[in-house]
Amino acid sequence: MPSLLLYLQTFRFMKLVTVIFLVLFTPLFMQSQTYEIGGFLGMANYIGDIGKTRYIAPKTPVFGGLFKWNRSPRHSFRGTILFGQIEGDDSNSKDPRRNERGYKFENSLIELSLGLEYTFWDFTMHSGLPAHTPYLYTGLTYFRYNSLVKRSDDVIIEDGKAGSMAIPMVIGYKATLGTKFVIAAEIGARYTFTDNLDGSNPNKIRENQDGSSFGDINNNDWYVFTGITLSYTFGRKPCYCDF
Repeated sequence: MPSLLLYLQTFRFMKLVTVIFLVLFTPLFMQSQTYEIGGFLGMANYIGDIGKTRYIAPKTPVFGGLFKWNRSPRHSFRGTILFGQIEGDDSNSKDPRRNERGYKFENSLIELSLGLEYTFWDFTMHSGLPAHTPYLYTGLTYFRYNSLVKRSDDVIIEDGKAGSMAIPMVIGYKATLGTKFVIAAEIGARYTFTDNLDGSNPNKIRENQDGSSFGDINNNDWYVFTGITLSYTFGRKPCYCDF
């Protein structure tokens, strides 16, 4: 579980993001557009060099918040901040080589993502009828994580903090709840630009620590967030313009 220090660092980070958010988006609230603000709750799994190789295997908790600016009935600008845990254990793998090796790890992620959400069908809160549609989301993600390293006794430990970028690929389905709320379920894979979420390709290698890397160092790690969102809509009825 995250330490008290990590929670304090996360709290300070959230305060900074909130201030930036208010400065950037308060002028937009005065315009005739529709906005959404809400939360995300779900589970995470990772895909890499330790443990299971299943693509979708929700296990560890994820939570956070989201904001959307609905620019048209078919697309929205979206920002999220998510906090999650990932882990891997070779004893849970069906690969006998991993079972014999016996590595395991835990890591914490703080993710900030900005991008575009595109709906398959027109989606509006103002038709007076229930609305629902599948959607896709992608953009650019920056995340912080614990840099890990394998000790000489094959125990994987934290070796500082690190940051990296990722490309989110999210598919979901959303529906209106009355005229003010939107509920959605989604699965989102993140292709990261690091191969060290699990300690298999350390960012920092201490002296006399030969052989710290393991697994396929030519492939980067992935992580997947699966969950539900509930958002509240506000702002006057939009008058959509060409975009």
